[in-house]
Amino acid sequence: METLEERVKRAVTEEIDVVPYNPDWPRMFSIEKEHLLSCLPENILKRIEHFGSTAVPQLCAKPIIDILVEVASLEEAKKVIVPVLTAQGYEYFWRPSFGDDTPPFYAWFLKRGQKGIRTHHIHVVEHDFEHWDRLLFRDYLIEHPAIAREYGRIKIDLAKNHTNDRVSYTREKTDFIVKITQIAKEYYK
Repeated sequence: METLEERVKRAVTEEIDVVPYNPDWPRMFSIEKEHLLSCLPENILKRIEHFGSTAVPQLCAKPIIDILVEVASLEEAKKVIVPVLTAQGYEYFWRPSFGDDTPPFYAWFLKRGQKGIRTHHIHVVEHDFEHWDRLLFRDYLIEHPAIAREYGRIKIDLAKNHTNDRVSYTREKTDFIVKITQIAKEYYK
């Protein structure tokens, strides 16, 4: 049986593949959202949102649907959601919001397709987590296609430079994401 350390190492060194926009991504989100609503207790779920690059029309992306799930309580989610999704084959990580061990921590699930390739990332957070700012980033990219194209070029370059290093790939996108998120906060004020 794989240890947590081995699972984390495998997850962060899997190949990064940035591909052209796939118009099927919104449908894939909808199917997964319906699945989550059908198998998880409704009293713990609040919002379920599609975010990340696959939620931005015409933006290239890693072909992984990012889903943000708001729950009333992460402690309750660990008791209720984790057993349900892990029994269905989702990989579960209790992960920090930043870096290797910076709180707040949240529940993160990785879903794979039949060939073992990632298809979905499920981020389970409470209402006050900074993750919700990512919806502002998403919406700003949708409204500003030139900025989205710039972000796409950054991601393509980073994927080439960090093919099997998801940590570096993510870290090097952060400055751009933070800058545009701040602009988006002002824009949507």
